[in-house]
Amino acid sequence: MKVSVEGKVAVVTGASRGIGLATALELAKSGAAGVTITSRKLDTISEANAELVAAGVDPGLILALAARADSEEAADETARATVERFGALDILVNNAGTNPSAGGLMEVDLGALDKTWAVNMRAPLLWVRAAYHAWMGEHGGAVVNVASVAGLRPSPVMGAYNISKAGLIHMTRQLAHELAPKIRVNAVAPAVVRTRLAGMLLEDEQMTARLHPLGRVGEPEDVSRLIVYLASDAASWMTGAIVPIDGGVVGAASTGIS
Repeated sequence: MKVSVEGKVAVVTGASRGIGLATALELAKSGAAGVTITSRKLDTISEANAELVAAGVDPGLILALAARADSEEAADETARATVERFGALDILVNNAGTNPSAGGLMEVDLGALDKTWAVNMRAPLLWVRAAYHAWMGEHGGAVVNVASVAGLRPSPVMGAYNISKAGLIHMTRQLAHELAPKIRVNAVAPAVVRTRLAGMLLEDEQMTARLHPLGRVGEPEDVSRLIVYLASDAASWMTGAIVPIDGGVVGAASTGIS
């Protein structure tokens, strides 16, 4: 099945690398009329812009902006700039995320915890509100949040991160309930994907791969294809869904295999 977002305009946060950059490329390849990409730093988002152009994307289809994910002002300005540049804002991909808060909840640095929750939970709401007021509230649209299998079950060391993704999962369902029928809101829940955020989990990739029944870690493109599907009209009867894309991790856990 060919998935198309022909003529639609998208915003992708945290798009300087990894899943966000792969999603921006997939959107462009799938017919998007415009893709706004954001990252905290101007130099990194400029490099991402260059990578997309090098991959064959028409420079006129890209708007690259430095915008902090946890800034309400940046979200509002990005939404306005997108509508001004491309005439619409049909798709929002909340991909920006962070995890500086490793450690048990009794010892974790509270400043790091606050940052994790601000970027992973509060920020997606800011961007949905910005998209809603700039375009989607009147015209409709689709939101895809990048959650994690970490939000579906507890695990050692990553408690603050796990909670932030669990909150994002529930927020996805809450927003789907509140914004229907004009706006669809879904989420993907990846396991370990080859990104910088995976960090230590990729130091022994063979061991990490064995934790996934399919025997490998994910690639950004695995996740980006699912995101674009959920954003497209092919998924027009889906909202409030949390879709694991995890090499079988969740299914294996539910059957007691791992």
